[in-house]
Amino acid sequence: MSELLRRYRAGTVLLVVLLCALPFYLDAFWLRIGLFSMAAAVGAVGLGLLSGTAGQLSLGHAFFLAVGAYGYVWLAGEPGPGLPPAVALVLAVLLAGAAGGLFSPVAGRVRGIYLGVATLALVFLGHHVLLTADSITGGFNGRSVPPLELGGFSFTATDPELTVLGVPFGAEERLWYLGMALFALTWFTARGLRLGRPGRALVALRDSETAAAVMGVHIARYRSAAFVVSSMYAGLAGVMLALAFRRVVPDYFSLALSVDYLAMIVIGGLGSVAGATAGAVFVTALPLLMTRYADQLPLVAAPGTTDGAVGPTEAARYLYGAAIVLILLFAPDGLHGLLRRTRARIQSRRTALKDKDADPATPTPSPASAERAKEPTP
Repeated sequence: MSELLRRYRAGTVLLVVLLCALPFYLDAFWLRIGLFSMAAAVGAVGLGLLSGTAGQLSLGHAFFLAVGAYGYVWLAGEPGPGLPPAVALVLAVLLAGAAGGLFSPVAGRVRGIYLGVATLALVFLGHHVLLTADSITGGFNGRSVPPLELGGFSFTATDPELTVLGVPFGAEERLWYLGMALFALTWFTARGLRLGRPGRALVALRDSETAAAVMGVHIARYRSAAFVVSSMYAGLAGVMLALAFRRVVPDYFSLALSVDYLAMIVIGGLGSVAGATAGAVFVTALPLLMTRYADQLPLVAAPGTTDGAVGPTEAARYLYGAAIVLILLFAPDGLHGLLRRTRARIQSRRTALKDKDADPATPTPSPASAERAKEPTP
């Protein structure tokens, strides 16, 4: 176990060093993909806690992303209170949690498809409010996002100019490290919740309400708490998306976005923080990559053309829709479970080879003798 722990820590350190070095070598396009993927991963981790760990279906995740994004824009901008951006970020996350708290009585008493239908109403209601509340949301055209500043240092503006090791650090490079810090915070808090007492209570609640109640788990309270925490993660993801896009519009926070987040956690693996992250990267990066290389892909039309072929966004949805079907058929626990089983098989083969090398005198049974040994003795 100690050897596995050392390998895990070494791999984590190498991954962090690699991610920190990427802004020095990648151009703005790849950095934007990374920013969108980190923001999506934060929201997917929150939905994974709700749907994978607590077993609650939600189709309203886009609503809470919109609350976080527009909450930050209004709190930090004009018209609005014009608060310091860092304060506005924290308050936007709390605002999304408060919105989840207002809905939590429903989440505490309804489950399954009924909760999914109830949260579906949030998306349509939120989209209507975003279009009609012009003084706050800017209506159909949306609003520009105020730059985030900490101690006079701007994460989104290019002034003052910053150069590190000869590489100019613009908005994407600065936001990259902010996104890494926020994602790391999300990762460790989500793993702590999942592996701690609250996570065990939610898993027991997901598996059997009766058994959970017998063990002393307050069913409505834990369901409501899971919904509030998931809403706060979604609010933080909304703020990160707003900072990456630099403009928020109502049409982005539609039902399609909620479906995308469900696809992320299904493809990555329900109830897994790493799986939700992998699914978020896959679903987010695929349409952007297909848009970039549409002219080199068969049956995919370049953006802005009307030659009858499938657009890159629609083609990406077809592909990860097919990925969902394959995952459900052959790997119900997602990419994370598939990787875990593959790693276990490799480890067992290594152990078998080591045992064979340690005791070469032990004869290896042939396949025929192994089959005879399995036959029942008369």
